[in-house]
Order: sequence, then C-alpha cells, then structure tokens
Amino acid sequence: MTTVTIYPPRPDTQTSSPLPQLLQTPSGLALLELQGTINLPSQSDDPSSNPADPPSSSSSLPDGIDVGRLHFPDYDPDAEGSAWMNRVHLYIGQHQRLTGQVKKLPKPLAVVRRRGGDPQAEGGEEDLEIAEVVRYKILFSNRPEPVGTANTT
Repeated sequence: MTTVTIYPPRPDTQTSSPLPQLLQTPSGLALLELQGTINLPSQSDDPSSNPADPPSSSSSLPDGIDVGRLHFPDYDPDAEGSAWMNRVHLYIGQHQRLTGQVKKLPKPLAVVRRRGGDPQAEGGEEDLEIAEVVRYKILFSNRPEPVGTANTT
C-alpha cells in the first residue's frame, strides 16, 4: 500500500501558481462549470477525420490550450463585499461571450501538487503539498451570446 503525506502550504515561500491563469479570480482559484461542450481544434491533418469525433487515445492535445479570457466587469479592488461575483464574462474567440456568476462551493476543495524529491527513492512514499484551497466556482448556465467586434472595416 502506498503512503502519501500531505503538507500544508509553506507560508514563507511565494510561488506563482503553476495552474492556468484562466482559473484565477480576484478571490483565488475557482472551478469553471460550463453547460455544454467546448470544441477544440483538431490536431489531425487528416481531412477524412471528423472534428466532432472524440480524440483517440493515440492523439494528444497540447498543454495550455487557450479557451478564452475571464472578465469581471463589476470588480473593484478597493470596494468591500461580493457584488462583483454577480456577473462574470468568458469571452471565447472574438465572437462569443458567456455570462455567468461566481458561486461558493458547499465544501472547499484542495489543489495538491507533488513536493520536491523522488517518490521512487523512498520506497513508494510520496509527499504532496496543498497548493491552494478552492472555495468558489464560476457557473455559466446559459448559451453563448454573439459579440460584434468594434471598429471592423
């Protein structure tokens, strides 16, 4: 049986989050909940492949796919309260926008990462560190809205 030791985050070290910036909110990390499917570009150059087919196990997607950008239109760093959580926009490409809101999770989730060291050298024991605690999710429950580009000629 493998033993895993979990350590709390070290307060003396400030490391930048290794997670994608898409998940960063003014209150920390958050889960992203979408209703539907995001269609990613096909990695195959084969014209006979159907982009609607799920990717096969032999194909892999590159790390760090840019899905869109989050925008918090009501966020003010000087203001108190959580009014900024009522409206969040996720822009996908240049022509689609999802509108959602930030919701508190019923139970917080811990994001863990491997701690430095070789897990094979210590007889199967592995050390994990809590990177951050996720307390919120961003919920997009509606279909995307079309967005026009400004100053197009």
